[in-house]
Parts: sequence; structure tokens; C-alpha cells
Amino acid sequence: MQQAIINFLAFLPDWLEIIVISAIPVVELRGAIPLAILAYDMPYLQAYLLGVLGSIIPAPFILMFIPAILKWMSGTKVFGKMANWIIAKGMKKSDKLTQYEFWGLFVFVAIPLPGTGVWTGCLAASLIGLDFKRSMISVTLGSATAGIIVTTLVAGGLSLF
Repeated sequence: MQQAIINFLAFLPDWLEIIVISAIPVVELRGAIPLAILAYDMPYLQAYLLGVLGSIIPAPFILMFIPAILKWMSGTKVFGKMANWIIAKGMKKSDKLTQYEFWGLFVFVAIPLPGTGVWTGCLAASLIGLDFKRSMISVTLGSATAGIIVTTLVAGGLSLF
């Protein structure tokens, strides 16, 4: 799948391709930063900044619009099952967010593991009604931290060789 995304975006300049890949759910900066450093030979700081920027671009839109979109989708035959699946996934991740709010969201986004990140964190935050401004700050800080972790892991891996 990753190669298909890269081929699809090949017409873009490398820097813009990294921003776009960072904004894609599931991949986010966890895939974009290693790609920038390993495939495009970008400097670490540039890869980090582009990855974080791309990952937070969708955040305000998810926080503001996803509840209304999911509500509409769940009322249709075509998208109802998908909307219910998305809501269930978001609510499954929301228990710690409800308890710890700002810091829970920060930690959830900051840990660069599958199933975590900006998209899922914003989905859960919006479904449980966390404050928009605080959620944006938390997600931005979490994404910046995840970017540091991913960039460090890539740099550490390269230093072994």
C-alpha cells in the first residue's frame, strides 16, 4: 500500500509529498518521516518539520466536522455500518481520554504505534466532546513529540549501519 501511495503522489515535489503522506490516516508521520529521510535523503529537521506539519493539518477539520459527518453517515444505508464502525473505534480509544483529557490525548497521539495518532486521537476527542482549543494544543504537542520519537528512531537505526 505504501508503494501505491508513493507512486500516486510522485508528481508532487518531495517536500509536498511528505506533507500529504503525513496527513493520510494510518500512515501519518510514522511513515512519512522515515520515507523523507531514507528515500528522499532529506535532512532530519526538514523531515521532522514537514511530517509534523502534515500530520496536524487535518486535526481542526476532524475535531470540528467529524461528529456531524458521522451522524449523517449513520443515518444512511450506504454508510451506516462504516459510521458505526468508526464511532466504535473512536469510543474504544476514548476511555483514558475521558479521564485524563489534555494529557491523555497528548500521550495517545505522542506514542507512535499503530492505532494511535492524530486521526484517531481527534476522532476520540471529538466524540467525547473535549474542548476544541485544548484538543488542538494537545494534538499538536503530541504530534511534535511523536515526530521526535520517529526521527530519533530513524537516526538511531541509520547510525547502526
